[in-house]
Amino acid sequence: MHTSPTQGILFVLYTGISWQQLPLELGFGSGQTCWRRLGRWHEAGVFDQLHRILLAELNAAGKIDWTRACVDASHVKAKKGGEATGPSPVDRGKTGSKHHLICDGNGTPLKAITTAANVNDVTQTLALVDGVPPVAGRVGHPRKRPDALLGDKGYDSDPNRRELRKRRILPVISRKGSPNIKGLGKLRYVVEQTFALLHQFKRLTIRWERRLDLHNALVSLASGLICWRRLKHHTP
Repeated sequence: MHTSPTQGILFVLYTGISWQQLPLELGFGSGQTCWRRLGRWHEAGVFDQLHRILLAELNAAGKIDWTRACVDASHVKAKKGGEATGPSPVDRGKTGSKHHLICDGNGTPLKAITTAANVNDVTQTLALVDGVPPVAGRVGHPRKRPDALLGDKGYDSDPNRRELRKRRILPVISRKGSPNIKGLGKLRYVVEQTFALLHQFKRLTIRWERRLDLHNALVSLASGLICWRRLKHHTP
């Protein structure tokens, strides 16, 4: 990756500034150039590969907790509409998207999916689980399955429970109409923390990209940066 466009993309991701407003005097190139490069690199799989490499480094350091994974979703406004947008049930029907996320027991982001805001959380359970990339870094085959999956009542589904068990994953998911599983909230709080980290990147707090691939590129890059911070914190 060339340094200047990379810095320009990071600047937009962190600040939320529009591509057109990216100052030329910063030396990152034009916003249009950075925008085009973002699309090319995403198409080439650069950001997903970076995320996988950093996950492997964390795994090698023993910093991925495979004993459990957590799933949750978060709504974001989509000011310009575009692919994977719809009426938000939490924002008076305004156009929005939803970030669906699976993280490990430490809150490390493993996979994120963007859908329209009116897509039910439960529909993305298996897509999130199956979307976790094989993570190398330890002796033996790369790992991609947690021992257990934790979810709130929004993920209540007996067919999904059966599918999780087929994958040798224990479903720990509260049932609608029943009391919450004791202690589940304390274990699931990590995914809420991860969403807070993800949405510290101001370009993701509100979705501005009409093109879904470009928005997903920024989500993937942000996930990799969260992993990099954790790895940097761990490294002596």
